Amino acid sequence: MSKTTIVPFGPQHPVLPEPIHLDLELDDERVVQALPSIGYVHRGLELLAERHDFIEMAQVAERICGICSFIHSQGYCQGIEQLLGLKVPPRAAYLRTMWAEMSRIQSHLLWLGLSADAFGFESLFQHSWRIREMLVDIIEETTGGRVIFGTCKVGGIRKDVDAETLQRVGGKIREIETAFDEVANIFSIDHTVRQRTVGIGVMTAEDAHALGAVGPVLRASGHAYDLRQLGYAAYGELDWEPVVETAGDCYARCIVRLREISQSIDLIKQCLDRMPDGEIEVTFKGKRPQGETMIRLEQPRGEVCYYMSANGGKYLERFRVRTPTFANIAPLVHMLKGCELADVPVILLTIDPCVSCNER
Repeated sequence: MSKTTIVPFGPQHPVLPEPIHLDLELDDERVVQALPSIGYVHRGLELLAERHDFIEMAQVAERICGICSFIHSQGYCQGIEQLLGLKVPPRAAYLRTMWAEMSRIQSHLLWLGLSADAFGFESLFQHSWRIREMLVDIIEETTGGRVIFGTCKVGGIRKDVDAETLQRVGGKIREIETAFDEVANIFSIDHTVRQRTVGIGVMTAEDAHALGAVGPVLRASGHAYDLRQLGYAAYGELDWEPVVETAGDCYARCIVRLREISQSIDLIKQCLDRMPDGEIEVTFKGKRPQGETMIRLEQPRGEVCYYMSANGGKYLERFRVRTPTFANIAPLVHMLKGCELADVPVILLTIDPCVSCNER
């Protein structure tokens, strides 16, 4: 008769970049089930909508997460703009798209480095973060910030980027593309990476749909579902297709993110080539939001939803965010069931958990 043992995994662990906590029920070295604990770092950011006016809240929303900060502020601003009946100028829409894709690239490169570290591949970790640093330098040059961009505001953007700077950005993006291609090739074919990821943490297309997986986790299981297809910001005017793999294992989720980095580089190039001239914001003096709306965007980790309710006053009545990590917790638990204990960190990292986002 076999006995099971409960082993706590996290919130502090050498492999974990985030304070996620799991109770693993083990039968010898095999996981029988995983029980997640949510709320370890809850910060109460949603409640601040009742204390900061709807313009200031764009800065609070951006601080939900440091890695995907810009898209949080973009989603909040799009919601308020919908309530106010505003349409941002084309130049602002293209700059928002450019910065959103920069945010996606640096998030995926950060994930790539952390995953390489989990495999014990230290040189790949260093190279991934070296390339990420090149991109963060571009973000700093165009926004003034390295983590919090601070450029998105209700009605458009706070600061323009001149033509000379945009030209330099184009040159640096090409340098990043060349450097990344070499790292991506190593990650794709290396024996160590494939040994730790191929056939591990498999999730079928049916399970991914039934469990509500989002982002690269969903697309790695064969679903061509990407919220950028809605055409918000400038995505409706750019040429691209969702990145899809079908194996549904850890390796497929890795490849999806690698291909998305290349895709984001191409989207930035398109934004630079097609950048329109004109204003960067619209005025709405005297207007206040009224009604309710829900906005959906594609974060680096997947679909994020913003619900906002306003009664025409200075403060929102309700601000609610559902982040992709929350949606991917159930798929994670499913993937961990039946795996070996040694594979838990790898499977966990392939959903790219962001506890800061998850526990607002």
